[in-house]
Amino acid sequence: MTGAGAVPPGALGLPIVLIGPMGAGKSRVGQKLAAEAGVPFIDTDARITERYGPIEEIFAREGEEYFRVVEREIVAEALAEEAVVSLGGGAVLHPATRVDLAALPVVWLQVSAAAVAPRLAGSARPLIAQGGLDAWIRIRDERAPIYASLADLAIDTSRRSVARIVADITEHFGGTA
Repeated sequence: MTGAGAVPPGALGLPIVLIGPMGAGKSRVGQKLAAEAGVPFIDTDARITERYGPIEEIFAREGEEYFRVVEREIVAEALAEEAVVSLGGGAVLHPATRVDLAALPVVWLQVSAAAVAPRLAGSARPLIAQGGLDAWIRIRDERAPIYASLADLAIDTSRRSVARIVADITEHFGGTA
C-alpha cells in the first residue's frame, strides 16, 4: 500500500458496504476505497454476472423474483468477507440483507437525477429499460427510506470526486485520508 491517501491496515471495520441507486458510483468508489485500504473489492452485480450470466438476461429468462433469490445468495456470501462490498441497488429489498446490514458499516451513495442521466445513457439495466430516467427516479424515491434506515453515512456523489468521497468514508469510519 502506497500513497498519501492510503488507509492503514485495520483502520476500517470490514466489510464496509456501499448501497444506493444504480449509477450512484458504488463500483468506482468501492474500487478506490478497497485499493487504498489494501482489501478486496466485491461488486455483487459483477459476481452475479460471473456465475449466472448478464443480469438483463436473468431478468428476461427467469424474472425479477428469481434474480432476487440469486442476488441474496451472492450478497450473503460477500458480506461474510473482509472486503469493500458494493450492493446492487435493489439488494436492500431483501429482509435478510437488511438484517445483515444492521451490524455493518454502511455508506449510502446518493446522486441527483441530473448527474445520473449521462451515467445511465445507453444502459441495458432491466428496471429502467422501459422507463428511462423517470423509472430511475421512481425506483430511487421508493428505495430512499430503506437506504436511509440502513446508512451510517450518506454522501452525495453528484459533484464530488471519487477521491474526496473515499476520504470522507475513511474519515467517518476511523481511517485517515
